[in-house]
Amino acid sequence: MHWSRFILAVLGAGVLTSMTDWFFAGDWIHKRFTYPEIWRKGPETRAILVSSLFPFVTCAGFIGLASWVGIHRLPSLLNLALLVWLIGPLPLILTNAAFIKLHRVFVASYLVGWVVKLLIAANVASWV
Repeated sequence: MHWSRFILAVLGAGVLTSMTDWFFAGDWIHKRFTYPEIWRKGPETRAILVSSLFPFVTCAGFIGLASWVGIHRLPSLLNLALLVWLIGPLPLILTNAAFIKLHRVFVASYLVGWVVKLLIAANVASWV
């Protein structure tokens, strides 16, 4: 693996997937389909800044995993993305929704956002 391509891929995929987080769980959904009593009061600037780094971690992990197991073709990478979604975000989000008061629209949007994030990482990984 070329480290320069890996870093560029992580940066590109991280920026794109940060936008998916904003789109699928951002302000519009946050204001309309959530329960105000579960959110912290006050400014969210610090939380937004810290959480904006996680899409880069997700993309680095996915691209690194794909490279480590030797998956390079796009169809196989897309299958890997769906398997990772089934292993991690899907059960985690649904379990949280079972115990935490989350609106169904927010849960569905969050699930779709995660699968889109992983599919973007798969597409970028095919370039690496």
